[in-house]
Amino acid sequence: MKTEKKPDPNFLQKAISPESKKLSEMVKDTSLSLLDRIESFEDIINLEVGDTSLSRARNIERETGFRQLFLKFEGGNPTGTQKDRIAFAQCLDALRRGYDTITVATCGNYGASVALAAYLAGLRCVIHIPENYHTDRISEMEMAGGEVHRVVGTYEDTVQASSEAAADEGWYDANPGGANTALQIMAYAEMANEIYDQLRDAPKIIAVPVSNGTLLAGIYRGFVSLYKRGKTSRVPLMVAASSTHKNPIVYSFKKGMENCVDLRPEKIKETVVNEPLINWHSFDGEEALYAIRQSNGSAHNISDEKMLKVSKLLKEKEGLHVLPASVAGLVALLEIDDQKELEPDRYVAVLTSRR
Repeated sequence: MKTEKKPDPNFLQKAISPESKKLSEMVKDTSLSLLDRIESFEDIINLEVGDTSLSRARNIERETGFRQLFLKFEGGNPTGTQKDRIAFAQCLDALRRGYDTITVATCGNYGASVALAAYLAGLRCVIHIPENYHTDRISEMEMAGGEVHRVVGTYEDTVQASSEAAADEGWYDANPGGANTALQIMAYAEMANEIYDQLRDAPKIIAVPVSNGTLLAGIYRGFVSLYKRGKTSRVPLMVAASSTHKNPIVYSFKKGMENCVDLRPEKIKETVVNEPLINWHSFDGEEALYAIRQSNGSAHNISDEKMLKVSKLLKEKEGLHVLPASVAGLVALLEIDDQKELEPDRYVAVLTSRR
């Protein structure tokens, strides 16, 4: 279990630009019309979220013999993870629909994202965290005004507690697997457009770390839309990767099951490395499983040792400092190439967070 690091008192100043701070003042100004406030928050999203880098990993190509490997690095978002995409989208939705409070369950990254987005939107933010989790990001949530509540039980129990509080209190429920699943998937679908903008077609394979499965499902949905609109010549094969034997999506795919089945909670063991990936219930597992199968993709178990090794390689060869769990998809892609030597084409690995 990792311990909490010393809070960074400049978190808010570092996370957002001066222009966004000024726009946030307009969002919070209730004397303005709701339309003006919404437009100001949309401007914040356009300034801060998405349009993350897609770069060719030439040094890793030389090291491994891989051909045309591209890295989609989500660390460029304000709090350093892909979670900002859905956090800001849901705060915009909450603002538009007249909510004053948003709630979410988290083990770390998502809570920091929602807290920052809520702060900029002028929303109260109630965050539920499993009692036994100790994340570095609690201080960031609190500095952004998040009200942190500890819940006895697993992450899945915490999601239930947060959703029940939302229903009882009339709060906006930003948890996975609920009424806002479509909104979350649409927010992640924008990543497909960003990849297309640079490659001008779909890559052969996209490899993605999975936990709840929302990110993979969203990217797949985005590329299906591009293909149906005649923008791309194909839909990429979706490759899911997660901690060995600790993710329902990977387990269900490998077992050939029709639906995404839950794992036994007592069998899920957290480590410093695998914490962002593990769960016994994937809230959007059905959507992710569908995407893998429809695209003729695959799912892979990745060990902590391999994630640590490849994250170190990324730092040494490409200068990217990422959480080891973030490279699970990249590890899977490299393993596929080792096993059958992928044909020359373009391949993308999504890196979900910076260190």
